[in-house]
Amino acid sequence: MLRSVRIKVTGRVQGVGFRPFIYGLSRKYNIQGTVQNNLDGVIIQAEGASDSIASIIDHIQNSPPQLAKIIEMTVDESVPSYFNDFKIVPSKRSGHAEPLIPADAGICNDCVRDMRQESNRRFQYPFTNCTQCGPRYSIIRELPYDRPHTAMDKFHMCISCREEYENPTDRRHHAQPVCCPECGPELILYDSNKKPVKRKQKAIQAASALLSEGKIVSIKGIGGYHLACDAHNEKAINELRIRKNRPQRPLAIMAKSLETARKYCHVSEKEAEMLKSPEMPIVVLRKKESSDLPELLSPGLSTIGIMLPYSPLHHLLFENSKLECIVLTSSNPSGLPLYFKKDPGTLSDYVLTHNRPILHPIDDSVIQVSQAGEVIFLRRSRGFIPEVFKTAYPLDQILALGGNQKNAFAAGKGQSIYMGPHIGDLDNEEMLHHYENQVKHYNSWLGFEEKMIAADSHPSYSVNTYASHFKGPVIQVQHHHAHHVSCMADNDLYEPCFGLILDGTGYGDDGHIWGFELLYGCADSFERLGHLSYTPLPGGEKAVKEPWRNAAGMILQFWPGHGKELALKLFPEKAGEISIIEHMVNKKIHTPLAGTCGRLFDAVSAILGICQTSTYEGEAAMKLSDYMYKSRPEFYKPYPFKLIKDSGEPYKLDFSQMIYQIIQEHLVAVPPAVIIQRFHQTVASASAALILCKADERPELNRRIVFSGGSFQNLFLARELSRKLEENGFTVYTHKKVPCHDGGLSLGQLMIAARQTKAKKI
Repeated sequence: MLRSVRIKVTGRVQGVGFRPFIYGLSRKYNIQGTVQNNLDGVIIQAEGASDSIASIIDHIQNSPPQLAKIIEMTVDESVPSYFNDFKIVPSKRSGHAEPLIPADAGICNDCVRDMRQESNRRFQYPFTNCTQCGPRYSIIRELPYDRPHTAMDKFHMCISCREEYENPTDRRHHAQPVCCPECGPELILYDSNKKPVKRKQKAIQAASALLSEGKIVSIKGIGGYHLACDAHNEKAINELRIRKNRPQRPLAIMAKSLETARKYCHVSEKEAEMLKSPEMPIVVLRKKESSDLPELLSPGLSTIGIMLPYSPLHHLLFENSKLECIVLTSSNPSGLPLYFKKDPGTLSDYVLTHNRPILHPIDDSVIQVSQAGEVIFLRRSRGFIPEVFKTAYPLDQILALGGNQKNAFAAGKGQSIYMGPHIGDLDNEEMLHHYENQVKHYNSWLGFEEKMIAADSHPSYSVNTYASHFKGPVIQVQHHHAHHVSCMADNDLYEPCFGLILDGTGYGDDGHIWGFELLYGCADSFERLGHLSYTPLPGGEKAVKEPWRNAAGMILQFWPGHGKELALKLFPEKAGEISIIEHMVNKKIHTPLAGTCGRLFDAVSAILGICQTSTYEGEAAMKLSDYMYKSRPEFYKPYPFKLIKDSGEPYKLDFSQMIYQIIQEHLVAVPPAVIIQRFHQTVASASAALILCKADERPELNRRIVFSGGSFQNLFLARELSRKLEENGFTVYTHKKVPCHDGGLSLGQLMIAARQTKAKKI
């Protein structure tokens, strides 16, 4: 008996070979009908025997294309049209504009093979792609995803490409960026005088040779321009650091192959899987002791970020040289937006570019993998963006601005949350303008106009200027409450639970700087149960950039009588400044009070002489924590600490005794590795004691807890604290889909604003 159905599939179903996939299934199951893109996703009219219809529905649900992500699939019975065959029909600009925009995908093995076969017409062609790989997000102008709506619209397909595009059995069937040397984009190599010196394949060969000679080349990639140099050439790396004004911050490298990555780093099965995944992120790996990679790549760290070639051009740069690894870092000056339209070449010796426009810049994603094999996002961007999360209640027309650092915004439409790309630190007008452009692009794609804005409650966050001309309601969200709810949303939790939020900074409801917070609550509200005792930050932001000042401020407050003497022993070359800091602390002049995990780690790093002046955010804490990789983990007795309970007030953690013992041990040359291990054990033990004390005191509270905040990028701290709590009956939840740092903040802001909207009926 003939059965006729209309199947609607939403999610990431455009730009992933979904229509050719359905066409193939129609032949397999003897189905007649049509498949079509529209603004909703993919619409399938299918007619056939009842068991055949059931089979195709099951196949779509359980075995979609590799790059697809089905959010929802509906099947409705329909009146038969008695189709004679099955066709892919032209797209329609109808629907509600809620499909998931396809993400950029790393080159597939089939396309790599095409480039390596001399008989193939795409031999050594740097823009080779198919339905399973290539640019997507970065080249889409508008939806639905068809060639006229992309950056490829100006490249008219040659006869051969047109035949592939229209052949339902070809893997390039309806591959929108399909092209070849006859009809596609071309490479051009410019010298420092902006003079073109080589084109097409000769440009690749010349660029490979220049990298081998120690030159710095700016390369136009999928989402923007990268500065590249030979990762074994210390002179070139040092010059790149000077030009980029990046003296210490780790540089990511691209390895020729997985085997090359394994030559220099320890690579677990899960890390290998992520390196070779379609998203092809940078994966933070632990260097082997035998590695001869220059220390200059990641100074003071035993880890390094590595990615594999994710574009045809990357493969060809390696194949035309003897290079094993190249440095790849964004070519813009530090603190400015990613170059993507053109690179002025001010930081490079040469520029290797092409004429396929990048419409939407996007950074490389960065992940690390825990010992348990869990993927932890440090930067969610290329390959993982755009992304949509579903929630149990509506968040329609709410825009969450995110934070000032590691910014990523989020938009709510219906019951869907659309996470924006990594933007970065919004420290200047250029970055704010870039931020506004990215928000506008998302709004355009989603057919979205915000009716409400969720923003951090910090009175001085520059990102909040976006809301200054907004006529509708603006919901102010406390920073750590947003972190708490972000992790809850990341784990589909809605009922109140504990949250331990550890980070470097966040504006507190009392006007002080929070960052070591034990909370209990949900999106509706929260209660502050405990926190780190406050200490002064002499000079405010200056103490963040110069951790020794932070340490001196702590010492002077903890021991007014002999704190100055201790500070002078630790920082003798700072004698004059210590006297000024003492005056500032005593008179409370420009010494904001802070109680944050980040500043605690900074202070210990400075006391031990590991990092007294930071050149990038988190440097002092990262270099301190790295000792947990460098030495064999051993259990040392924690330092002493105090839990202070004042009636009616949150518990306070006091680490002054710990700081004093650390200073004394350092002054008598106890090995730093021993001190650092004891320090980590103490932070974990004290945090667990605080949580368990409150849980025992309030038995009506459920024993579920979320961890959030940038300090949880410290894998030892997260693992050890989880172990202690799980042994005492807690269920621990960590971030899965968004970063634990401020890159995940907007997810929590959005959820909180939605609940407040419902409660107040704004």
